[in-house]
Order: sequence, then C-alpha cells, then structure tokens
Amino acid sequence: IEGPKLVPFFKATCVYFVLWLPTSSPSWFSALIKCLPIFCLWVFLLAHGISFLGAHSSARKILAGLIFSALGDAFLIWQEQGYFSHGLFMFAITHILYSSAFGMKPLNLRAGLVISVISGLSYTLLYPYLSGPFTYLVAVYIALIGFMGWRAIAGVQLANDLWTWTKLSACLGAVLFMVSDLTIAVNKFCFPVPHSRAIIMATYYAAQMLIALSAVECQDADAARKRA
Repeated sequence: IEGPKLVPFFKATCVYFVLWLPTSSPSWFSALIKCLPIFCLWVFLLAHGISFLGAHSSARKILAGLIFSALGDAFLIWQEQGYFSHGLFMFAITHILYSSAFGMKPLNLRAGLVISVISGLSYTLLYPYLSGPFTYLVAVYIALIGFMGWRAIAGVQLANDLWTWTKLSACLGAVLFMVSDLTIAVNKFCFPVPHSRAIIMATYYAAQMLIALSAVECQDADAARKRA
C-alpha cells in the first residue's frame, strides 16, 4: 500500500546520486538536491492525512524529526564553512524526537547494554582525533543517537511475537542511521573512508525512509482492528 507514496522519494534519491554534485562548491541548488528525498518523506507522511497525524503523536514526532533532518542536511552542505556543529545540533534534536516517538516500552535493558558498549567503543575510537568543543559535542551526540537506536531496537521483541514489520523497519532504520553517522565521524575526524559519501548517503536515505515507514504502523494497526 505504501509503495506508490514512496515513488517520489525513490526518484529524488536517484536524482541525488545521478547528479552527484561536487561537495567542494556548496550552493543552494546542491542543498535542495540533497534535501529533496527528505522533503518527499514529509509528503509521504502528510499523504496519510492531517487527521492521522493529529491522532498519532509518534507520527508527528517523526515528521518533526524529518524537518530538523532537512535543516541538518542543509547545514552540512556548508560544513567546511563552519556549519558542521549546526548540522550536528539539528540531528541531535532529530534523535530526541525519534526516541520520543519510539517510546520507553518495552524497556529491553539487554539491547540498551549492547548499544552502550558499541557507543563507548565508537567514542573511544574517535576520542584521540577530537579536539576543542568536539570532544564533548561528539560524546553527547553519540549518547543521543545511541539512545535512539536502543529505543528502536527495543521495540522488536522477536521472542514474544510482539514485533511488526514497521517496528522492524524502525530498528533497521536506526541501525543504518548509526552506520551513516559513524562513517561521517571517522571520515571527518580520523581518516578518509573509501567511497565515504556514497556509503553515508545511501545508508542515511535508507534509514530515514525506514523510520518514516515505521510512523505509519499505527494507521495499519487501526485498519486491522476495524477489519476485525
């Protein structure tokens, strides 16, 4: 059912990869092309109707997260001009909104422990290369994206049959988001990652699409209840 509504997103993503505008000369046009797939995800959620968004706070939070993501994407176009930390701040807000959308139930402390270890190892890898405010900014950011990842992964309770495809999509989306951001950090602070931009953007767009898809779970559940 959701496929046709995602066609603009797939087209916009193709446009980004086909044009492959150079990052060396940032412009409003390159910012538009980079943000276009995220704009399409706004439309994807809005296409489910204002009444749907009004009834489901998690969908509203994910839409708000996508709005801050687009702002973050725009700031990162000009990261060499000193806007990297602005982009970091926008995505930090996104992760807080996504965490709130995923909620605190079930708690799943084991998943939290695993994510804590991975987050700690990631920061340990980056720490020797960080200086100035980035020493603590990156720490806070890793904590926030790690918390978001925990809340998304915690929703998938395979053993109890309490999972749904949409919870699985939130989980996969969060994991891909973490892969994307870790690649950004390693590439920026540690050493050049081969094909970094392709890896970063492919995992990022897939992550955002999967998280946007997870927002429509509640509508599908409502429809199933009505049919029953």
